[in-house]
Amino acid sequence: MTSSSILATGQAAAAARKSEAPKPARLASLDVFRGMTIAGMILVNNPGTWSAIYGPLRHARWHGWTPTDLIFPFFLFIVGVSMMLSFGKRKEQGAERGKLMLHVLRRSATIFAIGLFLAAYPYFNLSTLRIPGVLQRIALCYLFASVIALFLGRLGRIASLLSLLVGYWVLMRFVPVPGYGVAQWTPDGNLGAYLDRTLLSGHLYQPTWDPEGLLSTLPATGTVLFGTLVADWLKANVSGTRKALGLIAGGVVVLLVGCALDPIFPLNKNLWTSSFAIFTAGFASLTLGVCYWLVDLKGWRAWAKPFVIFGVNPILAYALSGLMAKSLVTWGTTDAGGQTATWKAVLYNSYFAPLASPMNASLLWAVSYVLLWLGVMWIFYRKQIFVKV
Repeated sequence: MTSSSILATGQAAAAARKSEAPKPARLASLDVFRGMTIAGMILVNNPGTWSAIYGPLRHARWHGWTPTDLIFPFFLFIVGVSMMLSFGKRKEQGAERGKLMLHVLRRSATIFAIGLFLAAYPYFNLSTLRIPGVLQRIALCYLFASVIALFLGRLGRIASLLSLLVGYWVLMRFVPVPGYGVAQWTPDGNLGAYLDRTLLSGHLYQPTWDPEGLLSTLPATGTVLFGTLVADWLKANVSGTRKALGLIAGGVVVLLVGCALDPIFPLNKNLWTSSFAIFTAGFASLTLGVCYWLVDLKGWRAWAKPFVIFGVNPILAYALSGLMAKSLVTWGTTDAGGQTATWKAVLYNSYFAPLASPMNASLLWAVSYVLLWLGVMWIFYRKQIFVKV
């Protein structure tokens, strides 16, 4: 074989490896993963009755985790992956850092405002309005992580991630809480709860604490930064197979590190402990790796179409489903005997409760609610209406 033929063979092999890896600008697997989290959010937030729910569809009571506890960190992880891919694409199109920062500020403010609207609806009583919340946390974490990503390089993001996770543990472990002392990781005795009720009393999910509180936004920002590092790997000039294996193997390692830290700082979604941030980031990388291998590399996409439909309109699906859920438990009707009942109670007791045991009837309502919103989002998808915020 001549030197020219060897060179040609090498170039052909390199081209083949490069073509195997799909362009990262729009990963179908990322839409699928995002849609899975949105469908999961709608499912666990809308049981037929809160008194009859299967264990995996509940949050852990305090320490520990259930599949439900993975949903929110998965979404924040996806935010990190998506924003880094988006920043890269916009920079290639000539966008400057200042323009990107303005976009981030507008988007963060919009998401935060939607979250406040959902919290206030339908009564809009500002004196008791819950200020923290799911969308509010997404907005803040997106903002903080974007600033870090736009002004610091990869090493800066890694250093920021470690600082947030270690710093949060130091604060929660060593700073004394008045009336409780140090390292009291109970609902009321932890530093985050103390700061929340000091600064936001009357505006929390619980009277004395909030699962989306101020201090725990720091490690939650770390979850987004984990996603930005995964985006770096997805943009690397390596084969798709190597990317998938890296996501899966790396995810398993990070997941195990989170588990190993549990005795030091227990896995806890409500506190968003550093171990929880690490554990869920590893789990998210593993899940994305599997989706990437199935959807982008193997091309097995038929099963994932419902998740794509949710995944391309995530905020819209979450917000509209939340508004309807609140409406169903706010307004209702009066029967012939003068008894009032909410529309949800009427529908559930008339059409779902008689069909199965309480647990299965409650699950049937939740699944039906997901399917209802899949139908609504399919209309948007078919008409190519994608609501961006």
